[in-house]
Amino acid sequence: MFGIWGHKQAAEITYYGLHAMQHRGQDGAGIVVNDGSSLKIHKGEGLVNDVFKDFDFSKFTGHAAIGNIRNKTKNDKIYDNVQPLLFHSLSGSMSIAHNGRIVNAGTIRQNLEETGSILQTTSDTEILAHLMRRNGKENFEESLIEALEQLVGAYGFIIMTDEKMYIALDPRGIRPLSLGKLGDSYVVASETCAFSIIGATFEREVLPGELITISNEGIDSKRFLLREPRHLCAMEYVYFSRPDSDLNNVNVHSARKQMGIELGREHPVEADVVTGIPDSSISAAIGYAEQCGLPYEMGVIKNRYIGRTFIQPSQELRDQGVKMKLSPVKGVVRGKKVVMIDDSIVRGTTSQRIVRLLREAGAKEVHVRISSPQIENPCYYGIDMSTREELIAANNSLEEMRQLIGADSLQFLSTEGMEKAILRDKTINQGICAACMTGDYPVLEKNNGKVFYRRH
Repeated sequence: MFGIWGHKQAAEITYYGLHAMQHRGQDGAGIVVNDGSSLKIHKGEGLVNDVFKDFDFSKFTGHAAIGNIRNKTKNDKIYDNVQPLLFHSLSGSMSIAHNGRIVNAGTIRQNLEETGSILQTTSDTEILAHLMRRNGKENFEESLIEALEQLVGAYGFIIMTDEKMYIALDPRGIRPLSLGKLGDSYVVASETCAFSIIGATFEREVLPGELITISNEGIDSKRFLLREPRHLCAMEYVYFSRPDSDLNNVNVHSARKQMGIELGREHPVEADVVTGIPDSSISAAIGYAEQCGLPYEMGVIKNRYIGRTFIQPSQELRDQGVKMKLSPVKGVVRGKKVVMIDDSIVRGTTSQRIVRLLREAGAKEVHVRISSPQIENPCYYGIDMSTREELIAANNSLEEMRQLIGADSLQFLSTEGMEKAILRDKTINQGICAACMTGDYPVLEKNNGKVFYRRH
């Protein structure tokens, strides 16, 4: 998710910002541009490059723009749900980009439909527009705040009208969102790596429960909901974010390397070589190797033209993706006792295949070490892990998992080790959400959907 206000090449800069965050979504991309009098959209299915291939940006001009990329899930109407969403009414146009998941969306959707609303997508994002339109507030900001107060879950929103851009983050800050500057222009992005590619400077994190308003008159900030203890998604550090991004004042590479160090302290093993599975596990593998005094080698290489297998929507596609994505380096692993570091095990498909590849390449032993705790619970906040049945750790013991993936040994980083690696600055609100690992959910829908955050 990316937005910029106050730049004559807003759409093109948004394109580059989305490209920098392509790892966050591969199935759809879109940009809405604001020329001061109207909002125009271009979106489509596929990668950012595919959607904007041969696109004429000279006819897509404006001083502000927002964009988003996404992954589809099962039974997803992919094109309808590609963001940003664009809405037109008698009072004006509005575009919304959203990262996260609204836990009580089903309840709200049912109430909206029972009272006459006709929703055009299956996306959580659309319900915000309907809530705003129905609450009767003439002032846009007041209408937005009243609608946001009804949402329970994880969300970062960028909302753009002809006159202003609004940025809102849920009161627990479960999803990442940062504010930056590009000259006199303001930019906002899910990850700070997007700032680097466009030459912007990082200003600060968007705070939990904060509503930022940007217009030609400048920037304004207010707290629309009482800020709760921070619960930034741990999987952002473990898997999702790029290593050159900073999340809540913590560099992702440094956090992953420290996870590897903690993993080495907890679960050393007698071996010849350590290798990490590209890309998100390499930092942890370097840390593990340093801690254990073992050489780190590139034992597995990645085909750069294959997408991320974890976020493929079906098991069949995940299986095929693993086969095409990774290849062992035989000269590195042949005859060696190999420690294979991976960031997580969700369904077990990838780990099983990589262990088999390493053995076929001549590895004498394969010891699997995972730089995060076991994932035993569904995620309700925007990661496609919606049922316990699909999670290998939720249905098998450690020994059963070891046998299923075919490793000589298998160990995971403890929750305490992960927290120690990430939460190193006690002077700021740095908490994480590890509900998929611990079952401790920071917020859930209660009382038939009638949960409202405390307003400041």
